[in-house]
Amino acid sequence: MKLCRYGRAGEEKPGIVDDAGAIRDLSFILADLTPDTLSPEGLARLREVAIDDLPLAPADARYGVPVAGTRKFIAIGLNYADHAAESNLPIPSEPVVFNKWITCLQGPNDPITIPKGSLKTDWEVELGVVIGTGGHNIDEADALSHVAGYCVVNDVSERHWQLERGPTWDKGKGFPTFGPVGPWLVTHDEVGDPQNLALWLDVNGKRVQDGNTATMIFSVAEIVAYCSSIMMLEAGDIITTGTPPGVGMGQKPEPCFLKAGDVVRLGIDKLGEQRQEFRQGS
Repeated sequence: MKLCRYGRAGEEKPGIVDDAGAIRDLSFILADLTPDTLSPEGLARLREVAIDDLPLAPADARYGVPVAGTRKFIAIGLNYADHAAESNLPIPSEPVVFNKWITCLQGPNDPITIPKGSLKTDWEVELGVVIGTGGHNIDEADALSHVAGYCVVNDVSERHWQLERGPTWDKGKGFPTFGPVGPWLVTHDEVGDPQNLALWLDVNGKRVQDGNTATMIFSVAEIVAYCSSIMMLEAGDIITTGTPPGVGMGQKPEPCFLKAGDVVRLGIDKLGEQRQEFRQGS
């Protein structure tokens, strides 16, 4: 299933995408797509819905974040060896974990605001993992059963704040609008193996990232198990799992960062695409 939330920001309704790519309104079935909806039992109930009998949403409907009520937006850094190399950083022996504030979450096609005074706003296409069943100290062998589904994430980053304003990466990762998620949450059964998904990103029509989750250093199962060892994972939590090479700070012969008017498009096999225009904040 491709689950989504659609409508004006703050007024989103739950939806499901049919085989023709149209959004069907789920608000007659449930009030919203919340963490409770993502349990195995909740997803099983949705699979019984006759999708073609649901009313159609407007064809031009805005996509919102595909799950409401996310409590944690967890991120993994340097999870592709070639991205670590372009960042001039060693390959980590354990996952690098940091936070993106949940206040940065937004729809996949909403404009992104470059922070006032930003020097190095950057892009990162990433596979997002949405937890369906929480837990602590989850076994790696059982980790994927705790996943409700997957989504596209742009881990927008301000490198000056991330790397040059002290040792805490979080400072450059959670500015408002820095967390586009969606357009859909695609359930795990429809995605299959999360370690065989192509992902890409274009800036102003030029392909700058072109990778595959097969080259991750730490697999989705390893990441879920690891994160659960240092925190209590909860249904609705989003884990974004790292980016392949081609980010702005790794461009040659010199880094290239985003400016007002730039347009970024990105996507992942089976999970859809995003498009964002960047605007200057004041």
